[in-house]
Amino acid sequence: MRQRVIVCPVIQNEGEFLLCKMASDRGVFPGQWALPGGGMEPGETMETALRREIREELGEALRITDVKPWAFRDDIRTKTYPDGTTEDIYMIYLIFDCITTNRTITFNEEFQAIVWVSPDNMKSMDLNEATRITFARKGLL
Repeated sequence: MRQRVIVCPVIQNEGEFLLCKMASDRGVFPGQWALPGGGMEPGETMETALRREIREELGEALRITDVKPWAFRDDIRTKTYPDGTTEDIYMIYLIFDCITTNRTITFNEEFQAIVWVSPDNMKSMDLNEATRITFARKGLL
């Protein structure tokens, strides 16, 4: 089984959190609301990987001013690829609290939509299991 180290930003702006609706045909949680993030590449530090993932998925204009390591955890997930094939992956999540000074986002094809949401409003959303666990451990769900 392949192993991936995933950097996962919990991005906050003025009390609301950024959530991304995953593409319906790929990924670990197709069609569900999730935190952004992705796998570290060889030779990257954690923060370099985190900032690269934010740029790739959310665009150059989003200004992250504060990055603090928050937690880590692991699990095994099944990833679906665009061609319909699947793969079980052992995932190690490195979770970071991030603050941004703006909400300017240009998201890529990994997502169907993005939203800034308060903790009260996220309770009724179709959050993926990993995101739900993260926000529950933060005391927000």
